[in-house]
Amino acid sequence: MAVGTRRPSEAQPAFAGAAMDDACPGIDPDDLPDGLVVADETGRVICFNAAAARITAIPGAEALGRPLEQALPLEDLKGRRWWPLTDPYGGLATRVGQPERNLLLPGNREVLVSARYVREAPTGPVRRLVICLRGTEARRRTERSHAELIATVAHELRSPLTSVKGFTATLLAKWERFTDDQKRLMLETVDADANRVTRLIAELLDISRIDSGRLEVRRQPVDIAAAVGRHVQAHTTGGQSPDRFFVRIHHRLPTLWADPDKIDQVLGNLLENAVRHGEGTVTIEVAPAISESDEKGTTVTVSDEGPGIPEESMGRVFTRFWRGSKRGGTGLGLYIVKGIVEAHGGTITVGRGPGGGAEFRFTLPVGAPAFLT
Repeated sequence: MAVGTRRPSEAQPAFAGAAMDDACPGIDPDDLPDGLVVADETGRVICFNAAAARITAIPGAEALGRPLEQALPLEDLKGRRWWPLTDPYGGLATRVGQPERNLLLPGNREVLVSARYVREAPTGPVRRLVICLRGTEARRRTERSHAELIATVAHELRSPLTSVKGFTATLLAKWERFTDDQKRLMLETVDADANRVTRLIAELLDISRIDSGRLEVRRQPVDIAAAVGRHVQAHTTGGQSPDRFFVRIHHRLPTLWADPDKIDQVLGNLLENAVRHGEGTVTIEVAPAISESDEKGTTVTVSDEGPGIPEESMGRVFTRFWRGSKRGGTGLGLYIVKGIVEAHGGTITVGRGPGGGAEFRFTLPVGAPAFLT
């Protein structure tokens, strides 16, 4: 029999308030972060905590003692009344609850609802109906974040793909009209744009793995000093003055076990940011680190002498889509850097360097694989 059709109980709201302690022994329902609604064996509400009142905009005093269908008049997205549809008291005796789903209250107020049917015996009658309510704000934020990610990547992909398509179509249609030097220039542009597309796709995959906790770290010995040297040489080969960089490597660095490709990704991103957004000398320092628990590790600091990052923005540096300037980029690089460092069990911070610019410092534990410890 549905909740709304049961014979009304003699319990009144005053009694229902007292019954709240029986429904939640040892716990103050108002201390719970999620909405909690409990109905007794007759289908009347005996617990309606403060979070439930906030989420539903229904005063708890109005809900207590009323039949559940009247106190919490939920509908599914097709407009069907939820409690008669699911029939928790008169439905299948083997049913244990309802998984979380998006339902509507009057005024199209959205709420996430899950339910648990409490029975004294596995197939006995329902003695308590425990309902959990949550707002949809967090889910909406996640959906907006995913939409922003898709829009950003789509925008960044459009430019190189347009270039690749344009140059290849031109070469195919008018190959004989171009000199060898012109052909080489166009093919080099196509190659650079193809590399850009590859990097964007790699970023997207990295973000997916970081968000799902599936970022794999394949540890092996890493010569961090040599890795820094390679990245500095790549910038000088690309046109930067060697005087732009100052590298300080401390002696007796501990053996670092890490994923070399991902450490290259971290170093490349931090140096690229310092060169592109900073000014003056870019200083890279590699030093041994000892944590409070005496665990050895390696600390790498990258700083510049530019304007730095405003204090009010430092808390958002490692979030998605943060950009320190209007000089392009997806705003995903530092988010990925943080995910990679933390996947290694390390930490990364941002602050102001000695020269006034931005200073990024990440610390990696020695991290030897378990079979070698």
